[in-house]
Amino acid sequence: MKLGRIEISPVSAGYYWSDGGAAFGALPKVLWNKTVEADEKNRIRFQLSLLLIRADGRNILIDTGCGNHLNEKQIKIYSPSEFILFQELDKLGLSRYDITDVILTHLHFDHAGGVISIIDGKRELTFPNAIHHIQRKEWNMAENPDELNQAAYMFEEQLSLLASLGKYRLIDGLDNLTPEIQLRLTGGHTVGTQVVCMESEGEFAVYAGDIIPSQPHLSLPVISAYDVSREDTFRAKKSLLSEIRSKNGILLLNHDAIEFVIKV
Repeated sequence: MKLGRIEISPVSAGYYWSDGGAAFGALPKVLWNKTVEADEKNRIRFQLSLLLIRADGRNILIDTGCGNHLNEKQIKIYSPSEFILFQELDKLGLSRYDITDVILTHLHFDHAGGVISIIDGKRELTFPNAIHHIQRKEWNMAENPDELNQAAYMFEEQLSLLASLGKYRLIDGLDNLTPEIQLRLTGGHTVGTQVVCMESEGEFAVYAGDIIPSQPHLSLPVISAYDVSREDTFRAKKSLLSEIRSKNGILLLNHDAIEFVIKV
């Protein structure tokens, strides 16, 4: 779809299953289960809906999904689908070599797992020609997590190759990747979570990542139990929704099982 002079396309990396109670935090199951179905393990299906932006001759991908190298324990916990990112890009006429930039909203496994892929039995950068744009706070936390965040990151498995090859760029706060694409540090979900705002020729869209991952999270108090700062998530969500409404824009939902593009 066109957004002013840039083109945006949803790209699926598949899905995985994770705990519904953790996803909705303080919201009781009796409420969220009215619209979101849980399995016998109380897990709900999380879509891995990425976004491809074509702008100024660049092919920019937001997030990478879980990848194809989860271990047996992770597969048992999350029951992930096949990693279909390459096939989905092929439908758009692109290969992994055509991606020029990867924006990582944060570095949890379901967003950064696809930075590395097992290809012909070898670990390779999934997008070898891309620069990966990451908030410095997030990179530092992933590399040296504190006790609160130790279980949230897998730097060696997912990011060490990226580090050794130097195919990344660290950002400190607000960053204009192009005249139409702005990266904003929000924190909240993680210390270095960033959202992507796109504005071109009077049209506006936000890829909010895990700040607003699904439709139930449109409610301001509904915040994942995984978030390290409920207050920061609340503030970011309130500000983004207000801006989207004032600009008659759209919100792109990365984990919703039904919708990807919504008006708020």
